[in-house]
Amino acid sequence: MPRYLLRVAVAVALVAGAASTSGCSDSGEEKTPKAGGTEGAPPLKWGDCEAPTAAEGGGQAPPKGWQCATLHVPLDYADPEGETIPLALIRAKARNQDERLGSLVFNFGGPGGSGITTLPGAAKEYEALRERYDLVSFDPRGVGRSAPVLCLDDKQLDAYYASNSSPDTPAAVKEYLDNTRKYQQACEANSGKVLPHVGTENAARDLDRIRQALGDEKLNYFGISYGTELGGVYAHLFPDRVGRAVFDAVVDPTATSEEGALGQAKGFQLALGNFAQDCVDRGDECRLQGSTAKEIEDNIIKLQKQLAAKPVPGIGDRMLTESSATNGIAQALYSQELWPLLEQGLDEAEGGQGQLLMALSDALNGRDQNGNYSNIGAANTAINCVDSKDRYTLEQTEAKLPAFRAASPVFGDFLGWAMMGCTGWPVPGTASTPDVSAPGADPILVIGNTGDPATPYEGARKMVERLGPGVGVELTYKGEGHGAYNSGDPCVQGAVNSYLLEGKVPPANTVCTPPPDASQSPAQPSAPVEPLGA
Repeated sequence: MPRYLLRVAVAVALVAGAASTSGCSDSGEEKTPKAGGTEGAPPLKWGDCEAPTAAEGGGQAPPKGWQCATLHVPLDYADPEGETIPLALIRAKARNQDERLGSLVFNFGGPGGSGITTLPGAAKEYEALRERYDLVSFDPRGVGRSAPVLCLDDKQLDAYYASNSSPDTPAAVKEYLDNTRKYQQACEANSGKVLPHVGTENAARDLDRIRQALGDEKLNYFGISYGTELGGVYAHLFPDRVGRAVFDAVVDPTATSEEGALGQAKGFQLALGNFAQDCVDRGDECRLQGSTAKEIEDNIIKLQKQLAAKPVPGIGDRMLTESSATNGIAQALYSQELWPLLEQGLDEAEGGQGQLLMALSDALNGRDQNGNYSNIGAANTAINCVDSKDRYTLEQTEAKLPAFRAASPVFGDFLGWAMMGCTGWPVPGTASTPDVSAPGADPILVIGNTGDPATPYEGARKMVERLGPGVGVELTYKGEGHGAYNSGDPCVQGAVNSYLLEGKVPPANTVCTPPPDASQSPAQPSAPVEPLGA
């Protein structure tokens, strides 16, 4: 797993279907929107989109019809008239302008995922919503084109991600802590000015500036993964400005960094067990050795130990290490569509070929085929560390490792050690958990997936409770993977579309169950736009 704590993972669209796209230019004048609520914010100037920057993940500009703009917001909201930073935005206008409901703003997670890159690649999943909404997304502050946090360079990141992130000797622990310290020092040296200001509360205030600039009286919002936390903080700060909102793959707002990491350990282990059982159920079609799910899991643990002792060839001159293999396994558990690749990758790695698991690991870390990294890792660390005041000592971390190993023999050590990702960070954190209470807000549809590895199902109920009575409306999806709407399940999509397009709130505690013969088609790992992470 990544050395920084993936408290929330980027939505699976980033790893299973998002084409690399887009940047922004300020050319082209946009008419002032008809809707009210601009509250003094100037209308945006929409123009053609440029190709994405390296920090956004690189790639080609989006196809014709997409528009980009830049909104300048305060670097420090305590000094609203002081220095500003740019926020990059992208949109596709509603197809039915006569029945247009306004804008629907997406955040796909991370923290650290580029909305500029993700939305065009994932847009087909949201075509029904585009009928009456302008689909809008953005690079949050510290991400992509929006004053990005930058730390190590590409070559340094290759070495960083390959190094041992589950140390088990004093020498390995020292190396791990030294690497973490060097990473943090690079972040401070390259991005010290923005580090104090990239937290979720500031991002939520940015969301309200975006709402104003779009001309919408209320914010219609679709948050996925970390985007649910951002949406919850927005609802707390601006409950009267919440429009129709959906939270999918929900972060537990009550969990500390330790509790969140332990929950992920359990969630990834659950997903791995489901993958292994599926392989067993397919009998001779399964390429992996083992007649039970536990035997397959035991063989994965054996593979980890072998790679720790002797890495195998990966991509180019890079070797597949234990850390990169575990990253790749985690990446493939974000979507059931990636299970065939995980099966193939494990089989090949056991035979001494690590290319496929390394490609999956690269996708999680935001590395493209040319060796360029997006800034998702740096942004993820910076946002997590300014949001959370939790700082764990070596002694505290080592004392917790047995609990992590019990939760997950495959992922426990990696997520346990990741608790130290913010120890020594140059900026203090703000709280242990976010405040998402939103009395008086319009209903928010909160979707939990029982098989979600990165944001375990229990988080949805906790979010509903914390939003407060009459606000959160829970919907359960009994499926696999990170998120529910992107599964294509007609029950989930029908409930979401009906709410966003028609304002019909589904009954609380609705349960959607995919048919028993529902299957996922094999997918190919796309060039990373940045995780999932988590």
